[in-house]
Amino acid sequence: GVRAGMPRVLDLLKKHDITATFFIPAMTMEIHPQIMKTLAAEPRYEIGFHSYVHENPLTLSAQQEREVYNKAMKIFVKHVGKKPTGFRSAAWDLTDDTIEIVKEMGFLYESSMMADDRPYQLMSQGKDTGLVELPVEWILDDWPLFQVSWPSKHVALRNTEDVYSIWKEEFDGAYEEGTLYILTMHPQVIGHRSRMAMLDRLITYMKSKPGVWFATHEEIARYVKEQAKP
Repeated sequence: GVRAGMPRVLDLLKKHDITATFFIPAMTMEIHPQIMKTLAAEPRYEIGFHSYVHENPLTLSAQQEREVYNKAMKIFVKHVGKKPTGFRSAAWDLTDDTIEIVKEMGFLYESSMMADDRPYQLMSQGKDTGLVELPVEWILDDWPLFQVSWPSKHVALRNTEDVYSIWKEEFDGAYEEGTLYILTMHPQVIGHRSRMAMLDRLITYMKSKPGVWFATHEEIARYVKEQAKP
């Protein structure tokens, strides 16, 4: 991911002159600080919060979850120079306490849930959290479609034409509705040569449609907040 995938991802973004949001675990920042310097060189990129070492919150108590996120936040600020506006949980799993912790930490948006395929107001215990939810979806994630993981017995080696078809058709639906389309990708998964060629083709197709906005999650969340004011 770091040696080959990430450079290919960054080259593709540069080729198409589009931006992206990177959710990076704090430990990854510590192990690969050069990546953080590379990302910092492009001010249009957003870096989002993604826990400490991608630990699943379902294995943590409420106290442990707070401690992990606070530890990760200190490292994040050290490398990025400011606090993040967006939160994405590891494995998209949340505990009964996660949203309250995210709210306490002052995030603008959360992006781990799947209650809709459009942005929505995140409610918790019947109350507005003040957070914008930017929902994700497994069929728009490269991991379940492409990745091999022997420990979890997950083996998915779909060919690129299959994935292109899935992602293009989902984009067409989002475009017709005039709403949100979020791809979630990992440099060690999408960054292989044939998959990058597929992604290049997909971006080219998206750009052929009038009015498509390639934005960071933060830009989307702020737009949603502004539109929701009335």
